[in-house]
Amino acid sequence: MTVLGNYIDGQRVASQSGREATVYNPATGEAIGKVALSSADETRAAIASAQTAFESWKKVSPLKRARILFKFKSLLEANESKIAAAISQEHGKVFSDAVGELTRGLEVVEFACGIPHLLKGEHSLNVGSGVDSYSLMQPLGVCAGISPFNFPAMVPMWMFPIAIACGNTFVMKPSEKDPTVPVLLAELLSEAGLPKGVFNIVNGDKESVDVLLMDERIQAVSFVGSTPIAEYIYATASAAGKRVQALGGAKNHMVVMPDADPEQVVNSLMGAAYGSAGERCMAISVAVCVGDEVADRLVNDLTQAIADMQVGPGTGQAVEPHMGPLVTREHADKVLDYINTGVNEGATLVVDGREFICKGHETGFFVGPTLFDHVMPGMRVYEEEIFGPVLCVVRVNTYQEAVKLVNSHEYGNGTAIFTRDGDTARQYSEDIQVGMVGINVPIPVPMAFHSFGGWKRSLFGPLHMHGPDGVRFYTRMKTITARWPTGIRAGAEFSMPTMK
Repeated sequence: MTVLGNYIDGQRVASQSGREATVYNPATGEAIGKVALSSADETRAAIASAQTAFESWKKVSPLKRARILFKFKSLLEANESKIAAAISQEHGKVFSDAVGELTRGLEVVEFACGIPHLLKGEHSLNVGSGVDSYSLMQPLGVCAGISPFNFPAMVPMWMFPIAIACGNTFVMKPSEKDPTVPVLLAELLSEAGLPKGVFNIVNGDKESVDVLLMDERIQAVSFVGSTPIAEYIYATASAAGKRVQALGGAKNHMVVMPDADPEQVVNSLMGAAYGSAGERCMAISVAVCVGDEVADRLVNDLTQAIADMQVGPGTGQAVEPHMGPLVTREHADKVLDYINTGVNEGATLVVDGREFICKGHETGFFVGPTLFDHVMPGMRVYEEEIFGPVLCVVRVNTYQEAVKLVNSHEYGNGTAIFTRDGDTARQYSEDIQVGMVGINVPIPVPMAFHSFGGWKRSLFGPLHMHGPDGVRFYTRMKTITARWPTGIRAGAEFSMPTMK
């Protein structure tokens, strides 16, 4: 069985660590490959390659960097089917969803192609008599990214295109659960003309992560994953003097008002809760119904819609299913345990996904779509991120109760409200303590030219990902104040300098 190694200095490099992890096809449960778990020394070798490349890459003009990214964009488009198939095979999401993931990542590449404009900085003429002031946005150096399993293409592309466009070099540590796609992206970058060492990949586990967090050559670290790991990464890398953005967990609520369109709500919830088997940080996992009448109708409509769902492997079917398997057996078992916990805590299990079997793929990592009603704060299925196809319905009596409920949760990643009333929607967007808000939009992921990030324990660090915040994160501003005298000055001045 082939072992996927690293990508260092513009080529694939076999690992000599002697440690490996197995990569599975989630739809069949079969082992399809192995990935190296690199040693600390191998991780340092990738950092060294990036450090060497930085000395010349930082001097390349932003326009030339942008032209390489334009070529990379074209290669991504030409290889769309190949990349999406690899995502589907190793992660399990259906093919069309994999294409959508790649598309959202490609949009960040498109944004990064505008780097000559984004790095223009600021300029003020005559801030004082004969004095001008201007700013430079300069690269940091070697940056690192640590990405999760649920988006092996999109999340890395939230990070490295902007970083390298700004003149930095980059070391990526992808998830060991689905490692193939990041290496494919690295090869396309090389084909696009990116110099050796500017983008490197280290496959590994905590040993590699800790090196990236503490090595003095790394200047900034980006992370997306669970909150406990995000807290560790933020604390460790910050203590080592690095700039850090660490996106953590989520428990995204959709508030359903009595005037919301019932059909729109059901269609939106089905995709937002069960798309990609719920393995999205922006998935809606809680529907907050204002009034029992709203809840009763929603639960009835969702039950019927779930009965019509098709669940199966992401590729190779005559008709593409709506939802595929979970990424590993361990993760599927974790989700099943949450369902058992919800039952034991007293929530009403309306649709039970525990006994789902995919015919012809009985050994796959499938969990059927699951629906709970009468979920209460304090229950684990409400408080914790399940990251699976489990939707909880919570009942409240008023809009004010709904807002209080959402604001009381420890996570503040994304939320949505469905209503026909503009005043209610506007008030919700002001009242809610959440980083990304959708109004009749279930998954409010910002476009690439805006920034992505939550509040509270969903984000550690002051800056969000991609968009304007991404450029700020990967650059260091230098402000210059200049005066060019017309002749030799009369002498030294010892008072506080002021603009005259």
